[in-house]
Amino acid sequence: MTPTDPAGAPLPAGTPVVVGLSGGVDSAVAALLLREAGCHVQGLYMANWDDDDDYCTAAQDYQDARATAKDLGITLHRVSFAREYRERVFADFLAEYQRGRTPNPDVLCNREIKFDLCSHYARRLGGQWFATGHYARMGTEPAGPVLLRADDRAKDQSYFLCGVQRAQFEGVLFPLARLHKAEVRERALRAGLAVHAKRDSTGICFIGERPFAEFLARYIPESPGPIETAEGRVLGQHRGLPFYTLGQRSGLEIGGQSGSDGSAWYVARKLPVRNALVVVPGTRREALASRGLRTGPMNWLWGPPAAGESLRAAVQMRHRQPAQAATITVLPEGGVEVMFDEPQWAVTPGQAAALFLEARCLGGGLIEESL
Repeated sequence: MTPTDPAGAPLPAGTPVVVGLSGGVDSAVAALLLREAGCHVQGLYMANWDDDDDYCTAAQDYQDARATAKDLGITLHRVSFAREYRERVFADFLAEYQRGRTPNPDVLCNREIKFDLCSHYARRLGGQWFATGHYARMGTEPAGPVLLRADDRAKDQSYFLCGVQRAQFEGVLFPLARLHKAEVRERALRAGLAVHAKRDSTGICFIGERPFAEFLARYIPESPGPIETAEGRVLGQHRGLPFYTLGQRSGLEIGGQSGSDGSAWYVARKLPVRNALVVVPGTRREALASRGLRTGPMNWLWGPPAAGESLRAAVQMRHRQPAQAATITVLPEGGVEVMFDEPQWAVTPGQAAALFLEARCLGGGLIEESL
């Protein structure tokens, strides 16, 4: 499939494009497609984390990006945004956890680093377009770029892009928009790319495969407090509210408590004022259901609607979760109130809520509270 611009027009031969090469198969095939289309392609490897330990894959990822560039016969540039990442993404990540929330740093990284600093750096290298291996699709209308879901809904990453400002999508290409993952790997194999079978990365980029609580403890001190039932009965002690998230069932170390009828316990609420963690047994999982939520200020990729206006849309609250039908009302302070058609499980403050009208992403905002 030949890459096109957001309007659907083929890119002219010789078009200068800089591709963000991460060392994975997706960005490698994005570069491959653009090169096969006759574009003048350069690669750009972006380093965001400077810790070198057994869990960090940055060194191997860079070598894989170099191998891809060599296989494709393109120039590879390398830039470090480690300082900016710590200031603009990681500091917010820690502050959110210290507030008892559960942030998604990938959403912030896309806005602050990939489609800001990295995109501007690509222009300095002479790129007319900046391309990535995201599974998403760009469209266009008179008001500006339009963010759409990729054809492969199982891999679609438009949720992670809901915080990127509309103007930041100017000059952006997503060459994998119409491809499914299996096709991407097949194209990489046919082209002889060394990364064709490299497994997908999982988790947060700077944490990698290491135990999450172990990583967090390097930056946030433990602050023990009671683990309680909804009725106030103390079951045990937690190590600190930042180390738990709503809906969590493992790592609580309160198994075998009387009255639990043997079912697992789930984190239902955090009470920062008393430093208490509230849990419910699996027989009462309905306590984790919410009929709605409110967000902080929205990043609108459409409109924006006026305060007090209501609309029907689907809301996605985590990656790979099906978007849920809801009525959205715009609040005077810039956020939205979402009322779901059906109650939703473990609505988590700090996570992003992305709004969709069919395939189109209308924007997103961080969840402030569940209802």
